[in-house]
Amino acid sequence: MTGLIPNRFLFDFEFPLAYLSNAPALDGRLRGWSDRARVPALWEIEGRRGFAAIWAGWNATGLFFGCRVSGKRRRPEGDAKRYWESDGLRVCVNMRPAPNLRRATRFCRQLFFLPRGGGRGAAACGSAPFQRARESAPDVDPGDLHVAASVDADGYALEGSVACRALPGFDPVEHPRIGFFVIVEDSELGQQFLTVGDDLLWYVDPSTWATARLSRED
Repeated sequence: MTGLIPNRFLFDFEFPLAYLSNAPALDGRLRGWSDRARVPALWEIEGRRGFAAIWAGWNATGLFFGCRVSGKRRRPEGDAKRYWESDGLRVCVNMRPAPNLRRATRFCRQLFFLPRGGGRGAAACGSAPFQRARESAPDVDPGDLHVAASVDADGYALEGSVACRALPGFDPVEHPRIGFFVIVEDSELGQQFLTVGDDLLWYVDPSTWATARLSRED
């Protein structure tokens, strides 16, 4: 195993996504998030220290995300038109994961949430296409995505959400297991990814993602 391929690539990870009976306020202050909603720090398997804490949860209205980046010396940089070069959180979900699925389908969605990039210092969010996709998901209504952020001397806090109607195939009862991937990208601190990095084509191949379980009991 070379140093370029993370040990995480050897495993198929599954974890519960926290049920949120009360949705977060989404004001960029990360109030109301509990440890139960923390995304597993899988990067620690390789002894890596993370610079971002990530939260995620769900309820009948959609999916919710939180992120706290610490250790920055510069203000975050962002441009919604060039989200892939911006500081922020990217999320991928697949509402109908299948074994050996190597290309995105209409049930896959890639989202970005940026602390800056919306004009006049505002946060920004949006959806993005997958490279080499088998088929594309329908366009997202801008009103189905929300983001808020706060910036301080040490970094930033970010919260975002996507409505269930923007997630083709969202059905927690019949299909509680979904493909799930998050990556925090920072021009100063680098990348912090859940399972694999750019070299293993997470932005192409849903089989590189983890599985999240939408359950009220966990």
